[in-house]
Amino acid sequence: MANSSGNTLDNRTDENIACATENDNTQSKTSGIPLSRKLCYAIGGMPYQMTGSARGFFTQIFLLDVVKMGAFSASIILFLGRAWDAITDPLIGYAVSKSGRTRIGKFIPWIVFTMPLGVLSYVMLWYTPQDTMSPGFSFGWYFIWSCLFDTFMSCYHVPYTSLNMFLGGNEKDRDSATGYRMGMEVFATLAGAAIQGQIVGVHHAKRTHVCSLQNDTEGPSGNQTESLDDKSDTLQNTRTAHLTGALVIGMLYFLCCLVVFLGVKEQLAPLSKLDRLNVSYLTGMKMVVGHTPYVRLVFGVLFASLAFQMAQGNFALFCTHAANMGAYFQHFVLILLTVSTISIPVWQTVLVTIGKKTTIFIGLSFFIPALIVISLVKSSLPAFIIMSMLAGTSLAAFFLLPWSMLPDVVDDFKVKNPSCQDLEPLFYSCYVFFNKFGGGMSVGVSTLVLYFVGYKPGACKHNPEGSWSASGSARPAAAPPVVADKAAEAAGPPAAIKRVSEASSAAPNTSSPLPERPGLI
Repeated sequence: MANSSGNTLDNRTDENIACATENDNTQSKTSGIPLSRKLCYAIGGMPYQMTGSARGFFTQIFLLDVVKMGAFSASIILFLGRAWDAITDPLIGYAVSKSGRTRIGKFIPWIVFTMPLGVLSYVMLWYTPQDTMSPGFSFGWYFIWSCLFDTFMSCYHVPYTSLNMFLGGNEKDRDSATGYRMGMEVFATLAGAAIQGQIVGVHHAKRTHVCSLQNDTEGPSGNQTESLDDKSDTLQNTRTAHLTGALVIGMLYFLCCLVVFLGVKEQLAPLSKLDRLNVSYLTGMKMVVGHTPYVRLVFGVLFASLAFQMAQGNFALFCTHAANMGAYFQHFVLILLTVSTISIPVWQTVLVTIGKKTTIFIGLSFFIPALIVISLVKSSLPAFIIMSMLAGTSLAAFFLLPWSMLPDVVDDFKVKNPSCQDLEPLFYSCYVFFNKFGGGMSVGVSTLVLYFVGYKPGACKHNPEGSWSASGSARPAAAPPVVADKAAEAAGPPAAIKRVSEASSAAPNTSSPLPERPGLI
């Protein structure tokens, strides 16, 4: 593609950036992606969502009411942990880009060899080493394991998401693979919440029952911050249940990684060599953040992540302390995620019909009325069920559409900068960075608000300000980021992107296939 000197930064390569000069390593024609490879690839996305779902719904209430950590310390762990996670993503993306191609591929080794460390750190994240821990020890324990798990999960997830560009096939095939992956990831979100929720839910219901008995026996002058005794069977069983759920999810993590290793083989993509990146980290980042359609997309993801994860992180506290529906919490989560799983193929069909930007605008619109109704009708079980279904529909759109638009943006960059190759891991890692940064900011700030209003860890009853805070963190406060996200998504990426296949159709096929390795596909 010829570029004039008057084009904007996203339409050309910056003159000050020296890119690779090789641009002839392309494929003249790509074949479709087998269904078995799509399914194996989709299963590989489940560990990230299973662990993320369990942490998103249960970490906050686990630290506050089970570990008995102060709200301020919990907010620091949640915020700094997510910040660390977000910062490491671009660095790991660059490390993946600099790594060479091996017999089993470029991305598969990262996925396989970091999996055991990820499983271990996830289990330790839910382990309580002592019945009674000092504030400093408990903070250090959970903060260190949180950072370690996030690092190892990034080493798994960044190369996994980058693998989407190297499954073979064309745009339609990749969109189909993304649809399968999103369906599996939403199902994994459901599975993670269900496993942790159902195992822990029984003990959580018992704890709620004990609290209700305490409240019934208190007189008008009773202590509003009375909590369960640290030595009670209920608390010990709840700790054991959290650890059991972590072990089950860790086992599934291992199995999913095994499926990816056996069932997915990396394929060379047009304008990509699966070779070492030959530019510096800062130069590569400058190329990535200088591509305007990509910037618009990631800012849209940032705002949507703020909204969804703010509501997700506070939903357990909202149901328990503001709506008095703690016993139904796990059922609301199952309803929301079941509807979200079912909605994925519906949104996939809609985006093919009316386009991706219009579809995501419609899909995110369902989230705002669901938040408003839930906050206004706090004691109506039917209303909670219906609004959980509506929110699940919107969640499915948020899962599917941005990830479906990301390969288009990367292709747009590759067409306009054909001499700059192997930047895919940086694109995907920066995308994940903004998603995680939005989640960390929302959860950290909302937990910090609980500290300032006097939330008491483990308390059966709270002052009105604490209950209002738990309510407000999960209701219309999350609506403005959704509106901002829709505006960002409407601005880009471009509706009609010239495909990489067009640029590579005339190029000679000088690439060599990856070495054969044992596998299902």
